Formats: sequence, C-alpha cells, structure tokens
Amino acid sequence: MDRDKELRRAGWRLMASTLRPQRGWVITGVLAGAVWTAAKIIIPAFAGAAIDDGITPGKSDVVVKFVVLILVVGIVQASGTALRRYCAFRISYAAETDLRQRLFAHLQRLHFAFHDHAQTGQLMARANSDIQQVNQVIILLPLTISNILVLIATVVVMLLKSVTLAFVALGAIPFLGYFATRFSRRIAPVALELQEELGDLSGVVEESVAGVRVVKGFGAERRQTQRLEAEADSVLNRALAAAKLRANFLPLVDFLPALALVAILWYGGHLVLDGELQVGDLLQFNSYIFMLIWPLRLGGLLVAQSARSAAAAGRIFEILETDTAVTDPARPKPLPPDAPGELRFDDVRFAYAPGQPVLDGFDLVIRGGEAVAIVGPTGSGKTTVARLLPRFYDVARGRVLVDGVDVRDVRLEELRKSIGIVFEDTFLFSDSVATNIAFADPEAPMETVEEAARLASAHEFIIELPDGYDTVIGEHGYSLSGGQRQRVAIARAVLADPRVLILDDATSSVDPTKEHEIRAALQQVMRGRTTLIIAHRAATIALADRVVLIDGGRIVAAGTHRELLDTSERYREVLAQAEMRMVAAAVEDIEALADGEVSE
Repeated sequence: MDRDKELRRAGWRLMASTLRPQRGWVITGVLAGAVWTAAKIIIPAFAGAAIDDGITPGKSDVVVKFVVLILVVGIVQASGTALRRYCAFRISYAAETDLRQRLFAHLQRLHFAFHDHAQTGQLMARANSDIQQVNQVIILLPLTISNILVLIATVVVMLLKSVTLAFVALGAIPFLGYFATRFSRRIAPVALELQEELGDLSGVVEESVAGVRVVKGFGAERRQTQRLEAEADSVLNRALAAAKLRANFLPLVDFLPALALVAILWYGGHLVLDGELQVGDLLQFNSYIFMLIWPLRLGGLLVAQSARSAAAAGRIFEILETDTAVTDPARPKPLPPDAPGELRFDDVRFAYAPGQPVLDGFDLVIRGGEAVAIVGPTGSGKTTVARLLPRFYDVARGRVLVDGVDVRDVRLEELRKSIGIVFEDTFLFSDSVATNIAFADPEAPMETVEEAARLASAHEFIIELPDGYDTVIGEHGYSLSGGQRQRVAIARAVLADPRVLILDDATSSVDPTKEHEIRAALQQVMRGRTTLIIAHRAATIALADRVVLIDGGRIVAAGTHRELLDTSERYREVLAQAEMRMVAAAVEDIEALADGEVSE
C-alpha cells in the first residue's frame, strides 16, 4: 500500500513537471476560462432583470436591450469556450508528446541489465496506455479550473442574492465532498492494479506475436490463447471493480444538484409568494443550480480519472527515475586516431548477480589486426567478454582497454561507433535492405552501401530481390533466409568501418550447408581488422589467428585451433559438447515442426 501511495504522489509530481513548459498556454486557458465564467454568470442575471424590469406594459425596449446584451455576452462566452477548449487540448497533447519522447529517450539510454529483466509488453503499455491515461486527466485540468471559477462565482452571486436560499441550495455540497474523498481512496489501488494488468496483457500479446514461429512450431496456439484469456479476464475483473465504484459515486453528482433544485423551488417559491423574493431572482437561482451540475459532474469525473492517471503516471515515473548504470564519463578521453585496435582485458571480474562471478581474474591481450576466437562451455563467459568491450556492462574489477584507453573513459557514442557487432540473433528492421545496411550511417551514399554488401558477399542476392536494395524486408528480416539475414547484418557492421569487429556466434543460427557463404564473407571483412570471435563451430573458430579457451571465468588454454586440438583434452570436450547440442537442437526443431503439423 505504501508503494501505491508513493507511486501516485510521484505520478502527480511527474504530471506537474510535464505541465511547466506549457505555462503560457495554461495561463491563456485560465484567462479564457475567466471570460467564459463571467459571461456564463452574467447571462442569468440579465435574464432575471429582463423578467423583473422589462415584462411590464410600456417597457418593451427594456426587454430588447437585455436580449441584445444576452446575445453579445453569448458570443463572448462562445469565444471563451473555443479558446479554453483549444488550450486544454493543446496542453494535453503537448504533454503527451513530451512524456512519450522522454520515456523513449530514457529507454534508449538505459543499460543492458535493465533490458535483460524488463518485459517488452510492460514497457509498451507504459509508452501507450499509461501515457494516454495521463493525457485524460491533463485535458480535464484546464476545463476544471474554469468550472471551479464558475462554482465560486455562482456561490458568491447566490449568497449576495439570498444567504438563506443559497445555504438551502448548497447544503448538499459538503456531503458530495465527503463521498468524493471516500471514492478517491477506494478507487486508487484498483486503478493501479488495472494499469498493471493491462501491462501484463500487452506482454502476452507482444510475446505471442514476436514468437509466433515458436508458438506455431510447438502447436501451442491454444495454450497462448488461454494465457491471453486469463489476462483479459483479470483486466475485466479490475475494470468492472473500478466501474462499480464509479457507478456508486457518479449518480450522486447528478442527484444532489437535482435535490438542490427541488429545495429552491419549494423554499424559493414560498419567498416569492411572501413577497420577499422576485420571480427573476428565483429564475436566476434555478439557472445557477443548473450551472452547477456540469462543474460538479466534471469534478466527479476528474476524481475518478485522476486516480487512474496518477497510477499510470507513477508507472512512467518508475522508468524515468531508473538510473542509467552505464553513462558517459565526466571527462571523456578520445580513442587514439589511426590506432590499430589493440584490446586488453586486465584482471577483469564481472558478475550478473552478486556473488556469482562469470569472469574472475580474466586477462587477455589482442594485438591490432589480430583475430582471436573465444571458446568455452556454456556459461563460461564467452559472450560476456564481447559485451564488456562496448560497455554494455561495466566490470566490477579490473579494466577493459581499447588502444590503451579504458572504455569507461570514452564517450559511449565514440566507443560503440568504433566497434562493429554481428550478433547471434540477427535483428533487421522492417525497412529497405539499403536502410538496414546503412543503419550506422543513414547518410551513407549508395556506393558505400553496395561496397559493404559486396564485402559481406550479399550484393549478389540483394540485386536479385524484387526491388533490389529498395526491397522492404519483413519484421526481423524473416522474409530473407538465415544466411541472407546474417550477410546483411555483416554488411551493416562493415559499413560503420569499425576498428574492432565482434562476431558473437555469427554463424550459429545459419544452415550448415550455407555456412561456407558466411565464412567467405567473414574472411573478407576480418582482413586487417581486430576481430573478436565468439564461436563453437570448428569451421568458424578456424578463421581466427589464435584461440583462447576459457573455463571458470579465466583462460585455461591458448594457441591455434590445430594446436589446441592436439594438446588440450578440455578443448576437444568443449567442441564435442557444442556439436552434440547443435544436433540435439536440430532434432528438437524437426520434432516440434512435426508436432505442429499434426496439431494443425
């Protein structure tokens, strides 16, 4: 419960900070609301005066005068309404855009460890539905300010006309305040639970769509549908709980002004009959009571919506307040220009979880232009070595140096532009082939794009695509074969012209019959470039000038591929285990596809 309260408070602070840049429009909206309020209050007064002073023989000109005045004030009121509403929508959409941009930018800055544990569906929910909920309350705030002015002005005018009748008319408002406070306390936790359930629902949808090939491969469509139904039912239950609370509260907002109207007609009618109040004054009181209905109803809507919006804003605040563990240094050092790309790991210790080091006392020097393959059993830290170099994570102890400069002393943008990475899981964007290759440099000329593709042995198959380099590939690049995707990824890394190239199991997901094509491309791009190869296929390891075997977080053997095959029994075991895992994975894929076909 304490977390819920703190999140709501943080949500209100976030919304307030988001509104600060819109101060000018907020002030304009408030002024427009003040004009609208004044016009709205004046019209019933003119109508009452027209009845009391004008509806008498020989005073038709008085009625005409008030009619003209009411029309003029009505035009002013309409103008105030238009400007007030425009300001409200402009403020809310600008705030929504600002929040979305801030959230996206911060998500891009957050370190790998955050994204390792964050659920994509939850992040998508915060970037969409949560921000839309914040928009809903922000759009109500300027309108509510105007209606508060109406409420205050109406009460003042009623008190000036008749204190007794005003108290009769407004006697129910304290009860409304009591029920509003009670309603707000009860709906707040339900609203937060609803937003979290919506995030879980988005997570199921995102995983099912992104992993549709796995779902179909295992014939698991029904199971995923059941997961979605369970999450949808949870959302429904929370939404109905919130709807029940609203259904109990909002009718009071409509009923209490009607009760006040009855009291005015009864008590005010007696005052008119006794000659203590004029008919026009009674008409004014009736008009003012009707004017109170919308401000009270809008206030009720704001109370109902604010709980959900504060919860949503609090969830966004959680992300924005997450510290970026990997940041630019206060005083960055540049990498030496035209340096060969020497890499050094000096007594490196690193752990993903406290007390469970993956690397412990890891030492390695890679000379400029040398290709070194890192081999080891599962969990030995091979990929971790590759992740520490571009500072996806920071070491707990020791140093990682590029050309003699600690990577923690280099600006992240400069460091990562100097390192090209070809990941095991190739990700391509839903865009043209040329745009994917030029991802690191969108302004690169077409000649440079084609040259990178030729180096990656991709040019030949690209020009055979329906639109050549302008062919738009499907999501993740699944419209291409595994080998084609990998060659586009290699071209993308090559175009950046990095001083260091990391190949993180770059051939592991490629059909062995096509692996020779990837190896040929890799040989081209590795020539004269410092290369770190993470691999377990013997053919890929053979591309390296030197091989290091790591186990237990340290290097236990080093040499050429042939030397280690001849001298290291552990090296032979690791390669044999890797081959067995690949065979087992291939058999599982075949069985899964067969099961999927049967289930269809």
